[in-house]
Order: sequence, then C-alpha cells, then structure tokens
Amino acid sequence: MKLFPVVAENFKLDGGACFGVVPKTIWEKYVQADENNMIPLASRCLLADTGDRRILVDVGMGDKQSEKFFSFYHLFGDDSLEKSLAAHGYTPEDITDVILTHLHFDHVGGAVKWAEDGKTPLLTFPNATYYCSKLQWDTAMEPNPREKASYFMENLLPLYDSGHLEFIHENGPFCDGVYLEIKHGHTLGQVVPIFDYKGRKVVFMADFIASVGNIPLAYIPSFDIDPVVSMQEKEEFLNRAVADNYVLFFEHDYDNECCTVKDTPKGVRAADILTLDRL
Repeated sequence: MKLFPVVAENFKLDGGACFGVVPKTIWEKYVQADENNMIPLASRCLLADTGDRRILVDVGMGDKQSEKFFSFYHLFGDDSLEKSLAAHGYTPEDITDVILTHLHFDHVGGAVKWAEDGKTPLLTFPNATYYCSKLQWDTAMEPNPREKASYFMENLLPLYDSGHLEFIHENGPFCDGVYLEIKHGHTLGQVVPIFDYKGRKVVFMADFIASVGNIPLAYIPSFDIDPVVSMQEKEEFLNRAVADNYVLFFEHDYDNECCTVKDTPKGVRAADILTLDRL
C-alpha cells in the first residue's frame, strides 16, 4: 500500500472555537493566532493506493458556495484537490473509492462540482463509490440546530441520486489493510479510517482529534456536539495509540502532518512529529 497526503485547501478559523474551554494563553503554546484570533488550518486529505483501489479520504470544501461564504474561512495558498492529486501522478478519474469521514461541508464539499452551466451537479470522482456512515447521513438529512449550518444539500443529494453512495453501518474492515471505526462525540457517526502501512497503523484523525494541539483530553473544539463523549472516545483511543505505537495523520493541523503519542505525567501527548514519506 502507498499513502499520500492530498491538501485540498488551507483556511483559518477562530482559535478559541478550535480549543473550546481551554484558555488562549494555554492553547497558543501549540499554534499562534493572528491579530483577529484566527489560526491556520489545512484540509489535508489522504490517498491510499492498494494496487487494486485508489481510496481517497475526505475531499475538502469544494468551490460551490458563494464568495461571501468562503470569505468567512479566509482561504489562503493555491492548493487544490486536483493539483495535489496530480503532484502524486493521479487524476480524479483514477479514484475508485471516497470515504467521507462525515458530511460537514469542509469534509464533503469537494465530492460534487458544478458543470459549466453553474447549476448542474457532477461527481468530482466519476468512477468512485462514495461512503459515509448511515448514522451520519441520517443526521445530515435532519440536522440538529447546532450542526445545521454545516450541511449543504448540494454537497449530499447528488451523491445519493447518482447511485454512487453506500452506507457504513458499523465498525469493521473496509478492504484488505483498511479498517473503519465510528465515533460520536464530534458528530454522530464520524468514520475514522485506520490503514496498515509499513508494519504500523496510520489513523486518519478527521475531526476526532483535529491537530497535535487537540491531543490533551480537555482540548475539545466547541464544534463537537457532545464534548464528554469526545473525551471518553479520545481517552480510549489514545491509550491504544500509545500501546500500539499508532501514527496519527492530521487532517486539519496546518503545521504537523503526523505524530506518534506517549504517556507523560500530564497525560498522553505528542511524541515524534512525522510525515508519511519519513515512515
């Protein structure tokens, strides 16, 4: 299996929102905010080439919303899905499977694009089957008030209508070398893919643990629908990650692609900062 980072875009969010109840004087030890309290984030997707399949995990924001909408996210840099794939020698037509960890716009928006008329939806990856959890799909179709602004039907219904969408119902193997776990603290039914890679487990963290700075138990983003569940899920996972020497692959950490974790007197913390090409 080959694994490649694929950056869809870079953007900014309020630093306080990304760390919840943790004071800025503490979380700013991990990432510096600008004069507007915004911190840089990545949409770092993951491409797995198994030989028979080319599996893409998450697809970034896409470009279907208005200029005003994107202005709230302060996009910067010139990364895109297609350019990032091309840098590794792939095209959208090469992708056979797209695993959507959840259906918030910054994880699913790139799955669908507009045709030249600006109103007809087309699948960005026309030869792929798309996957998300059934629980997350049901949540998106009838969202709670806290998450409603994160779900856009133009990102979702074309997937269903195309017949290219399949649902994940429980933890289990996706294919040889890829295992899926389902978490519920950030949003109901978030999928966390785990890859067997060079004798280790590489875990795509999505919004389960968004960055190195979110590893400490209490550092839960204000976006999570159930912070207590997030902490419980995180604690169980991190203990396992320490014991089995997992590599955590971060979707939203602008500065750090991967890390391992270790026990410390203050709890589990980042150990070695890594990149996939150094494993």
